[in-house]
Amino acid sequence: MFKKFRSGINAALEKLTQKELTEKKLQKPLYDLQLSLIQNNVAVPIAEKITKDVEQALIKTKVGRLTSLKKVAYEALRKAIIEILEPPGEKIDLLKIIDENKKEGRPTVLAIFGPNGAGKTTTIAKLTQYLIDHNHSVVIGAGDTFRAGAIDQISKHCKKLGVRIIKQDYGADPAAVIYDAINHAKAKGIDVVIADTAGRLQTNKNLMRELQKIVRVADPDLNIFVADALTGNDAAYQAKEYDRMVGIDASILTKVDADPKGGAALSIVYATKAPIIFIGIGQKYSDFKPFDPKWFAEAIIPQK
Repeated sequence: MFKKFRSGINAALEKLTQKELTEKKLQKPLYDLQLSLIQNNVAVPIAEKITKDVEQALIKTKVGRLTSLKKVAYEALRKAIIEILEPPGEKIDLLKIIDENKKEGRPTVLAIFGPNGAGKTTTIAKLTQYLIDHNHSVVIGAGDTFRAGAIDQISKHCKKLGVRIIKQDYGADPAAVIYDAINHAKAKGIDVVIADTAGRLQTNKNLMRELQKIVRVADPDLNIFVADALTGNDAAYQAKEYDRMVGIDASILTKVDADPKGGAALSIVYATKAPIIFIGIGQKYSDFKPFDPKWFAEAIIPQK
């Protein structure tokens, strides 16, 4: 995981900390650091910001020993990455949101968006298992009525998980399916409605309007974008388009265990200004955990 990112950053920082602390002599190794970030799927504006933060930390430092200089560079890089992954605003605590809604006697509605191939259906299954493990009941609305096998696929997951699915025939109005799922949850006292949506290209305007209709009808507590870490900067572009069309409150990053670069996480948060709340790290339902920016920073930055 993140092997390429760690290798590139380590090489850049080694060059950086072998230079005398003058702004002019730092420019070439700083450029190498910025280039390494970009090559590892970090968007250009973020790479520029991170590099600037590291530069300022080095210029301000008064230490003379190489080991101390390295520590300054590594800590500045780590701090810059964590700051990006913790966007301004109140931290999203999904379990807390569900508990608060339960006190008010209403279900929490989660609308799940994402392009084809990102792992959206499997992510919905993993999220469902996570909620069950935390003693919450779940119903799934099969809102992907545009793809022939989508309803069968999510139905199989629901059977394995032992949860109810609300569905209609292929081609039905997806907003109506989600509406029925919400009413079912209210009638049965179910804690969470997970609204599946069609995994479509974000450039298809007609289909994106259908997503907007779902949001109007369902009024979700959270719009969650599912991104494939292996698609790199494409994931950030996709996230930005979905955010523009429906508004993204949080993201889930899939296939993190297979990602040698790691920069997609930074770019997605930058594109949406919304946090990553979970990551997928394998194929099993249990291969799913809350996202921790500090863990991520330590995973992609080589040891000092």
